[in-house]
Amino acid sequence: MDNDELIPKRLRHRVRVLGELLGESMTQQLGEDFLAEVENIRHLAKRRRQEGNAVDKAQLRALIHRLDDENLVSIARAFNQFLNLTNIAEQAETSDAHMVLFPSASRLAALFSRLAESDQREQIESAVRNVRCELVLTAHPTEITRRTLIQKYNRIAEQLDAIEVDRELNAAERIELERLVAEVWYTDEIRTERPTPQDEAKWGYAVIEHSFWDAIPRLWLGLDQLVYQYTGSYLPLSTVPIKIDSWMGGDRDGNPNVTSEVTDEVIRLARWMASDLYLRDIDELLSQLSMSVCDEKIRSIAGGDTSEPYRIVLRELRKRLIATREWAETFDAPNDDVILHPDELYTPLLACYDSLYSCGMGIIADGLLKKILIRVSTFGVTLVDLDVRQNADKHEALMNELTEYLKLGSYRDWSEKARQDFLADELESRRPLIPPQWKPTPEVQETLNTFRLIADNNAEGIAGYIVSMAKNPSDVLAVVLLFKMCGMTKKLPVVPLFETHTDLENAAWTLERLLRIPQYTRFIEGSQQVMIGYSDSAKDVGQMAAAWAQYRAQEDLVEIAEKYHVDLTLFHGRGGTPGRGGGPARAAILAQPPGSVKHCMRVTEQGEVIRFKYGSEALALQSMDMALSATLEASLLPPARPRENWRKLMDRLAEAALEAYEATVKQHPLFNSYFDQGTPEKELAKLALGSRPARRTEGSRNIADLRAIPWVFAWTQKRLMLPAWLGTDAALALDLSRREQHILREMVMEWPFFQTQLDMLEMVLSKADVELSEEYDLALIDEDHQAIGVELRARLTELVANVNRLKDQTELLAGSPEIRTTLELRHPYTDPLHFLQTELIRRSREQDTESSDDNAEHEQVDKALMVTIAGIAAGMRNTG
Repeated sequence: MDNDELIPKRLRHRVRVLGELLGESMTQQLGEDFLAEVENIRHLAKRRRQEGNAVDKAQLRALIHRLDDENLVSIARAFNQFLNLTNIAEQAETSDAHMVLFPSASRLAALFSRLAESDQREQIESAVRNVRCELVLTAHPTEITRRTLIQKYNRIAEQLDAIEVDRELNAAERIELERLVAEVWYTDEIRTERPTPQDEAKWGYAVIEHSFWDAIPRLWLGLDQLVYQYTGSYLPLSTVPIKIDSWMGGDRDGNPNVTSEVTDEVIRLARWMASDLYLRDIDELLSQLSMSVCDEKIRSIAGGDTSEPYRIVLRELRKRLIATREWAETFDAPNDDVILHPDELYTPLLACYDSLYSCGMGIIADGLLKKILIRVSTFGVTLVDLDVRQNADKHEALMNELTEYLKLGSYRDWSEKARQDFLADELESRRPLIPPQWKPTPEVQETLNTFRLIADNNAEGIAGYIVSMAKNPSDVLAVVLLFKMCGMTKKLPVVPLFETHTDLENAAWTLERLLRIPQYTRFIEGSQQVMIGYSDSAKDVGQMAAAWAQYRAQEDLVEIAEKYHVDLTLFHGRGGTPGRGGGPARAAILAQPPGSVKHCMRVTEQGEVIRFKYGSEALALQSMDMALSATLEASLLPPARPRENWRKLMDRLAEAALEAYEATVKQHPLFNSYFDQGTPEKELAKLALGSRPARRTEGSRNIADLRAIPWVFAWTQKRLMLPAWLGTDAALALDLSRREQHILREMVMEWPFFQTQLDMLEMVLSKADVELSEEYDLALIDEDHQAIGVELRARLTELVANVNRLKDQTELLAGSPEIRTTLELRHPYTDPLHFLQTELIRRSREQDTESSDDNAEHEQVDKALMVTIAGIAAGMRNTG
């Protein structure tokens, strides 16, 4: 089967039409010679890859080298936008069919069918009523595309239904698409200013407005239909199988731009958006509920005899929603009309629903009104619940200043036992710990202000408080005490985040010590949430060693929770790429240790992953179907526990991977400078990605200070994809005995955890490119560092061979040829961007070393460079 047969005809046709429209826009602005130049570069790149012709490569280099800075910008933009339009068409192709066939052909339907066949039908209703799948949207700096362009791409996607193979576009359809593509071409791809946390939150709220707001009721109703089909029962309206939370504006760990004032503003923004969305729903519902027949409860709420009782109830809600929206634009105290709690909205709407049903109008009740009730159950009146995250060091600094002010000594110098004793005693004490006259340093005051902000609202709209770099029970107890001292009565989840390799290994012991403290166990009331960090642990010790440490930590945490009769929720801080714990969500959930899901899954969704998975109603429906079905399946049909010989071999593989990773990243004397010279990490710092600084220490060039996201991003741009495989190559190259080889084969065939690790590795390796990686080294690094690149590329090549051998195949993705083909179809557009990027990095660095006053020249080179970064990210469907 050739490549064309693997790609749906409609997709190929849509890509071709969008490409032609883009070409017309480019020609109109820059002329036919420019379009010919773009096509020449594309053909050279395509021929180089297909034929391996060194002459084509030399010609491509020479052609790009001759281009002036202004032309480089336009050519980079051309390839970038073609890749974005291809992504739009591909996303629509994969999600549209799911939208039409939901729920009959969904993952949920397939799971329920399996359960029914295995005589587990009675478990379905109970499992769905109790399941809790929480998707936490984060604003780490991975979304490279401007929100303005995302909105334009969404509008193009909405018009794709007009492009069909068997008919021509009519005049109106063509003009509309021409206009939309032209808007994209004439819009600058690159942000000129770094987004604020408020901007990031608005972007997240826009995703909810344009996809989740409609997708969640659709998912709920489809799930209800399936439950009735298999059990004969309907779901209670209060069932919340999927919930959306956020870190945007709440994650202050390492981000000085997120202050208590910013968090307060973001919470108000969310309330404003929720009120505005509900107002639109209520306005539409007002036009529908014109009937006069009602029950006594509605008649009473409406104030007695009236011909339109439902409209009276809805007009009162409308008045209060308008008041709430107006209040959310201020920082004033709320008046009596402001809706602060979901029940104030849900209760009157439910009364309308019950009345319609009791009066024989259930078919009306089950329309828009039911969807609004589902939304209120899911989104509340705060739209999203916000996680607040802060580093344990900040709490330690606060406690230290406080104890020194109170003449109690230095909290920082106390032993862990002394800290625990002090905190536990203070939790029992009735006296205030924080004197009103105490004036801490500005940094500590800011930390305290965040606690007071949350406490003042009794944590309304707050999902939990995440403690980064948690190492000891005192890191959690201190937060509990600070909330008490600020007057909060709600038992907000305080969530330790274990993210380094060492912390993961000690996570269960930390939890056990915490659960031995009576004051803490009374506080949690039988429920504990723990967060597993993927990004930092993978950067710390490499992907394989980190993945095994995460798996074992979860097993141990589950065991401790069962020992102390605590309901444990594991929160997975997965990144967007396999190098940061990302990858296909369904496979990842099903690969979790047995007993670790238990009807509940909480997971971060990061950066560009949000757009690719939830950027439209159809995409969101497809992604939520996969996540929810996997959560239910992992709960009801958990995998078997890994055999002991699997565990022993995995220990050996992880140990070899760790040693090899550290030998390269932490011990090789030239590796830091190789990374500095040979990747565009320095240039990435110029890109206005997110509000969070890329490095923990400003001005540092040390890899240890670099955050995981730019670390992965830089290697992705270079196409070496090193964070996802370094160390694993050594593990899979071990000289195993025949018995160990047989065990490894069993692991590949039977263990979901190992299967998922291998599949994600294979996907990353399919995106790696030895030749393109070498181009960066030849263009950018000095002779002293060339040998490192040669060695890494040889290790990558050997790893590809070992993966193919393990999977009994001759090429990567042999079992998924359609995925391989979509990657291959992008090569003629991504390859030129890599050649452009190496040339632009070279020019940019030359300009940086020269004392040139030509700022315009600098700006052109940097702009073109940023466009190539965006284009390669679009082609790889990954940043960090």
